Amino acid sequence: MIITKSPAELEFMREAGRVTAAALVAVAAAVRPGVTTGELDELAERVIREAGAVPAFKGYHGFPGTLCTSIDEQVVHGIPGERVLREGEILSVDCGAIVEGYYGDSAMTFPVGKVSGQARRLLAVTRASLEAGIARCVPGMRLHDISAAIQAVAESAGFSVVREYVGHGIGRSMHEDPQVPNYGQAGTGPTLKPGMVLAIEPMINAGAADVRPLDDGWTVVTADGALSAHFEHTVAVTEAGPLILTLE
Repeated sequence: MIITKSPAELEFMREAGRVTAAALVAVAAAVRPGVTTGELDELAERVIREAGAVPAFKGYHGFPGTLCTSIDEQVVHGIPGERVLREGEILSVDCGAIVEGYYGDSAMTFPVGKVSGQARRLLAVTRASLEAGIARCVPGMRLHDISAAIQAVAESAGFSVVREYVGHGIGRSMHEDPQVPNYGQAGTGPTLKPGMVLAIEPMINAGAADVRPLDDGWTVVTADGALSAHFEHTVAVTEAGPLILTLE
């Protein structure tokens, strides 16, 4: 069942989104060669807790970090720790915060210093695919209109869409119905209605779409070792159009 949110609930989610965005802004300013993913994780947790919120990921199904930090071929769910960032890498950072029981969830991929032309293009296309999906978050559209828009942007650029991991509904739980694939047929799926809130999160690979989990039980990597990028916003469907909740 897809749970719609009241205006009051959307205000709580907007605050959770603001805190999440603030943590990502702080992380963005700190990303540079020589910094560890663990240091970024500590920074994000400090920002979230100082805002009176709770890190959404820490302890979620046993996950140890406030952030998911995924480097280069790591697609999602990388564990922060002693890994030192190096010039030319790309770092995907997924972050969430809880305010009054409501969740915010967002992700960005950052260049570490100067990166390759392919990496810059992958980041730009993945961000553009997210924007295309968000633009379909209007009443009367169908869920897979979002999916098809993301897929079209990514594949027209010669990149691949991860299929095993998808976006999701969000509210008082991190993951609610419906699942939001990043691929699909336009004109299918549930009809979007005001009050629906979706975490839209394209995960786009520079190589093939296939992925595999690592032995740590969390980190997912591209099967062919190609780069992967991840961008995400929490978005409310409203009569006035898409409302991005994870902005400062």
